Amino acid sequence: MHKNPDFLYEKESYDIIEVCKEVWHEFGGSFKESIVDKALEVGLKEKGYSVESQKKIDIYFKGRKIGVYVPDKIINSIILLELKCKPFLIREDEKQFWHYLKASPYKLGFLINFSPRKLEFKRRIYDKARQSRF
Repeated sequence: MHKNPDFLYEKESYDIIEVCKEVWHEFGGSFKESIVDKALEVGLKEKGYSVESQKKIDIYFKGRKIGVYVPDKIINSIILLELKCKPFLIREDEKQFWHYLKASPYKLGFLINFSPRKLEFKRRIYDKARQSRF
């Protein structure tokens, strides 16, 4: 792997994809999200990553907390992961994920679908300056 200074969290990104491929090759799209979630956690921890599951993120509107968002995984306190186990991703999945990433304090997120047909990745960067509440 070559280091590219413009590639945000390059090593972590490659490792996440590698572990996802291992999980998909083991289970395909045959299991519920909870099984895939746990397998992914085991694989990432084996690579030395800290993995937070179901971490609550406060959501604000006009300076007021209006609710919480609970992503599937946070890796090394820097990358957000959203997991799906469905036949295919649709545009609404991607839009929803973008809004989740935008509302979070994280710059990088992955929307990962463990479909029965194939493994799908959507790697997205949200790098605009965020408000001080984060």
